[in-house]
Amino acid sequence: RSGKMAKSTKLIDNEVFQAYATYTAIVLLKMMLMSLITAYFRITRKAFVNPEDTASFGKGDSAKKYLRTDPDVERVRRGHLNDLENIVPFVGIGLLYALSGPELSSALLHFRIFTGARILHTLAYLIPLPQPGRGLSWAVGYAVTFSMAYQVLKTVLFL
Repeated sequence: RSGKMAKSTKLIDNEVFQAYATYTAIVLLKMMLMSLITAYFRITRKAFVNPEDTASFGKGDSAKKYLRTDPDVERVRRGHLNDLENIVPFVGIGLLYALSGPELSSALLHFRIFTGARILHTLAYLIPLPQPGRGLSWAVGYAVTFSMAYQVLKTVLFL
């Protein structure tokens, strides 16, 4: 363990920070993709929640039938919500972890496992794959974030 905090002036040269930036960008882009997938499902299933979104299908009662929920749209939305609940903490805790001076190999392990778990979680949600696949992929990602938080607290509290 290096035990040295990353210097902010040289942060971009820090290999752990570069790894953090790379894997954070991947999971954030994946999360952004969920918005596009939601829009795709809304359009193809003709299931909207806002009246103005149905304007291209007519006016009045003919458009109102498209103001509805759809199980496929809701499934994608739940996957996206799960991303928000898990990727946002990863971004914050991962940054603190990257700045706490971990070994590159340990940081890469954390970042790669989290990223893989979130990608698998999304696939398990969208396909859908039978349980416990989705649950396990969520638990693995959650455990990685918890592990990083523990390492940060351990570093900070036991200087």
